Amino acid sequence: MYSKKEYLRHGILFIVTLIATTLAGGEWLFGKSILGKDDGFLTWEYFLKSLHFSIPFIGILFIHEMGHLLTSIKHRVKSSLPYFIPAWLGFLGVPSLGTFGAIIRMKGFINSRKKFFDIGVAGPIAGFVIAFAVLVYGFTHLPEADYIYEIHPEYLDPDFEGHTAEEGYVTLEMGYNLLFYGMEKILADPERMPNMSEIIHYPYIFAGYLALFFTALNLLPIGQLDGGHVIFGLFPRTHKNISLAFYTAFLFYAGLGIINPYHEFSSLIIALPLYIGFLFICFQKAGLPLQMRWAIVLVLATVQYLLAFYFPTIEGYSGWLFFGFLMGRVMGIVHPEVSGLKELDRKRKIIGWIAILIFILCFTPQPFMTG
Repeated sequence: MYSKKEYLRHGILFIVTLIATTLAGGEWLFGKSILGKDDGFLTWEYFLKSLHFSIPFIGILFIHEMGHLLTSIKHRVKSSLPYFIPAWLGFLGVPSLGTFGAIIRMKGFINSRKKFFDIGVAGPIAGFVIAFAVLVYGFTHLPEADYIYEIHPEYLDPDFEGHTAEEGYVTLEMGYNLLFYGMEKILADPERMPNMSEIIHYPYIFAGYLALFFTALNLLPIGQLDGGHVIFGLFPRTHKNISLAFYTAFLFYAGLGIINPYHEFSSLIIALPLYIGFLFICFQKAGLPLQMRWAIVLVLATVQYLLAFYFPTIEGYSGWLFFGFLMGRVMGIVHPEVSGLKELDRKRKIIGWIAILIFILCFTPQPFMTG
């Protein structure tokens, strides 16, 4: 089915991505890099230790993509092998995860609601099952509480008051989602459980958390994302409206606090038109008439401004704006149609609602907060 050249190309990308995520793991877990000096150098010993992060992380992504691939093969829809995208940015001095994820390309035409649904839902559910298992292992095999002092011996200094830019630390605090919070409370030993700014040093918990994050992203009920395929199957007549409404709500939350009447007037005069222009660009591929696009954008920005007026400290998560831009301009928020409005069978509807539940459990409103 696939040529030797394809297996070689995709295999090389997989291996390079595994190496890149291992290098990134060394930076997050132990503060060591192949570009570091003296005690900050990533030795072979620490490279092998970092595989405890990269193997489960890449393994979850691999299972996710294989869910898509095997289902497409089952439905005789031609598709590519998984493309893993390496992205280690340590040479720039920028923290990274070592990858931008993985994708498969559908090469065949799909004119079936059932096929769209099956291929779309298979990936996130398969990946979620493995991510759940990784988190169970991580929470039930936490190291002793003094493990963190091996990573940060400075914590033992009674005069230590926190990380500073001069010390070269990157502080990354994870936000809770419902599943992670529940698993922590049920499975983890409270004496050993790190706070959310330290889980980057715990490979299985960190890998599992990232897997939940990517699972939720894929299950957003928008356009041609996996969640968009689910909505397309469950709601054949209203999926467009659901996708548009959720995309609008997503941008609304992401942009809360961007335009604030309590900012300096000069900066507000500059920020307001730029922000409105950004929103308009995001909705350009929404399949709406020009007047409707302007109406949505202006109403959205006005409500955000009014909320900031009455609640000056209100804030969304601006990190979502970039992903919102990618959905609006690259991935699209309109799902391709198929002939007919035939509903899914009962079994698939149950699976679809399970996927929606997984999204609710995994979605993190503020996933990454730096300081």
